[in-house]
Amino acid sequence: QVQLVESGGGLVQSGGSLTLSCVFSGGRFSLYSMAWYRQAAGNRRELVARITSRGNADYADSVKGRFTISRDNAQNTVYLQMNSLKPEDTDVYYCKAEFVNFYWGKGTLVTVSS
Repeated sequence: QVQLVESGGGLVQSGGSLTLSCVFSGGRFSLYSMAWYRQAAGNRRELVARITSRGNADYADSVKGRFTISRDNAQNTVYLQMNSLKPEDTDVYYCKAEFVNFYWGKGTLVTVSS
C-alpha cells in the first residue's frame, strides 16, 4: 500500500520561503505523477503543482514563478520549494500520488504571517 508522508510546513513571514517534502513508500515511485494540493478549512482542495513521471511540471496560476516542484526518484521524494510566500498561501498542503490509483498524504500546515 502506498504511503505518503509530508514534512516541512511551519510558520513563516510574508516574503519568506519554505520547502515541503513528501516521502513515498509502498510502490514504484518512478511510475507515479506527484502533486501538491492545498486546502483551507471549508474550502475545496486545489491543485498547486504537479510533476509527471517524466519530470514535466505544471502550476496553478497563483503560484507560477514563486513555487517549484521537483522530484528525486532515488530518494522517492517530491519537493515543493515555495518562495515569496504570501498570507494567502496559508493552507494545509497535501501530497498526492497518481497512477492507476491515487493516494493522499495527511498534510502539513503552512502559515504565512503578514
